[in-house]
Amino acid sequence: MRLTPDNDLRARAFARLDARLTRDTGRPVALALSGGGDSIALLRLATDWARARGRSVLALTVDHRLNPDSGGWTAFAGEAARTAGADWRGLSWDGDKPKTGLTSAARAARHGLIAEAAREAGARVVLFAHTADDIAEADLMRAEGSTLGRVREWSPSPAWPQGRGLMLLRPLLGERRGVLRDWLAGQGADWIEDPANADPRFGRSRARQVLAGEIPEVPDVLRVGEGGRPAMDGEAMARADRDIGARALAAALVCLGGGATPPRGGRLQGLTARLKAGEDFAATLCGARIEAAGDAVQVMREAGELGRRGTAPLVLRPGVEAVWDGRFAFRAEHPGWSVVAARGRLASLSDADRAWINRLPAATRGAWPVLIRDGALAPVLAGEGVERRALVAERLRLALDETTHEDDLISATR
Repeated sequence: MRLTPDNDLRARAFARLDARLTRDTGRPVALALSGGGDSIALLRLATDWARARGRSVLALTVDHRLNPDSGGWTAFAGEAARTAGADWRGLSWDGDKPKTGLTSAARAARHGLIAEAAREAGARVVLFAHTADDIAEADLMRAEGSTLGRVREWSPSPAWPQGRGLMLLRPLLGERRGVLRDWLAGQGADWIEDPANADPRFGRSRARQVLAGEIPEVPDVLRVGEGGRPAMDGEAMARADRDIGARALAAALVCLGGGATPPRGGRLQGLTARLKAGEDFAATLCGARIEAAGDAVQVMREAGELGRRGTAPLVLRPGVEAVWDGRFAFRAEHPGWSVVAARGRLASLSDADRAWINRLPAATRGAWPVLIRDGALAPVLAGEGVERRALVAERLRLALDETTHEDDLISATR
């Protein structure tokens, strides 16, 4: 029997989902639902897949509070999710909005809210409805100076630390936006058209207008690429070869630095070129320090940058996991514990703790976390009833495409 276009789309989406997601598990698959045509198409396809595979879908809608109609759009998305058979939760970006960089701030807030809600629900994967058109638009925007990252089918959540251990899956990257809307129209489905999509004040809208009618070419898989890859050396350091690729180096720098935004552009390319040229040097980027001497290349947290930022002590609440400096998660059984940087406190450590920390390179010793107990005169590296979990190695593994399936994420949490 010849497949109809509808069945062709469904088969392609199912194949992408089957390649990444686990069947018959109690964990939900989260889905970012704006109510636009792309996300409504993904909602319908994903809920069909979930019913056939023994899964549930949790649709998450973020109200950015930027448009007077946003409340109605959120209600529409909720009704669409429930009609499709998905669970649904509405989220809100409250508070003051920035006067500049609003689009970037809204994107970061959206990812953070979705990541927190997905993790709270026990999801390990969030589906996003990016298409081939989104890739082409982002490529054009980068060519005109935008710092947008490249969209990949399978990638870590960009929200950090909210998105720790969470992957994004974009199963519609090979589809055209028009094809999805034709498919929806054939089903009698409704969707929202955000007027901002046609507003020339926004870079995405201008790119969409320039590319109207063009057919983008989409690579099947976007991975780290050629070149060496960093390897962890302990809990919070990495070693690399001099032939490390730019994207792999960027991943190492942002993960070891504990931040959320990887480096791009000239500074990253400059560091890569200096490494390949065999130059010995030390440099700081993204809060991470890279030291190259001979064949040895080390990447670590820069203690001086951490000190200049003036990070406040992290007070631990009993039974609640808290992330310190984007690199370590702590959980205390009892109150009274705080986490601070070792910088300025090294002399107060016990002889045993000081001997342990002195094994680290001098430039990063002050960036190591130490615990202070209420009433204690000296910090300690470990405390009774306090669990410390290093986050860098797992984050780097995900950033370097070393996991390809939801099963890998679930097993890492057991």
